[in-house]
Amino acid sequence: MGRLDGKVALISGGARGQGATEAKLFAREGARVVFGDMLDDAGRQVEADIRAAGGEATYIHLDVTSDDDWREAVGTAVNRYGKLDILVNNAGIIRRFSIEETTREVWDEVMAVNSTGVFLGTKYAIPAMRQAGGGSIVNISSISGIIAIGAPAYNASKGAVRVFTKVTAVEHARDKIRCNSIHPGPIDTAMLQSGHEDPEAAMQRRLSAIPLGRLGTTEDIAYGALYLASDESSFVTGAELVIDGGFIAQ
Repeated sequence: MGRLDGKVALISGGARGQGATEAKLFAREGARVVFGDMLDDAGRQVEADIRAAGGEATYIHLDVTSDDDWREAVGTAVNRYGKLDILVNNAGIIRRFSIEETTREVWDEVMAVNSTGVFLGTKYAIPAMRQAGGGSIVNISSISGIIAIGAPAYNASKGAVRVFTKVTAVEHARDKIRCNSIHPGPIDTAMLQSGHEDPEAAMQRRLSAIPLGRLGTTEDIAYGALYLASDESSFVTGAELVIDGGFIAQ
């Protein structure tokens, strides 16, 4: 018995990194998975990997800033697999500039993907989840949505996700739709390395600040998402799950 047997999940940003790991794990745990990204070749490879392992998955092109793409994504889940039970708003970007260095274009880009994308995914998933009798929304925020580490636009966008999660949880509790956020610390992905003048020095600074002494893995985050997506967390909504090796506990 898989922990997501009988569930249908939709995951954004699923072509690589955390999203790909989540898609593969959810499929192994019995979910039928629709996942989207802008990286179509990588996404189709993840789909092939899931199917080769005996799972059920469908890759779609998904620009999370597009209303039409979200409508299509939700429609694919419902039309192909009959319903929608789980949404993981995973897609995200980071641009590492100070406040004064951040242009309006950079600010708008980060907010569009990281915040507006979560809003749109939630907006279009809710009617399908209500029709299914309830569901679980898992929003990938960051410890940067709680503390001042990261970059101004990124922090602001992830802080918005944190509070929007709570609003969603309260507003749709009577629909039996739960909504929770995950707040990863430094995770060993391509995003972590991007935008640093000296990636090695940045890495050493991070490691020295993590009590557990290592970077997180995509599996660390995916298993948190699995718990929140499953019925095991049926009394958990509006909550923040911090997965950071103790980083912000100090």
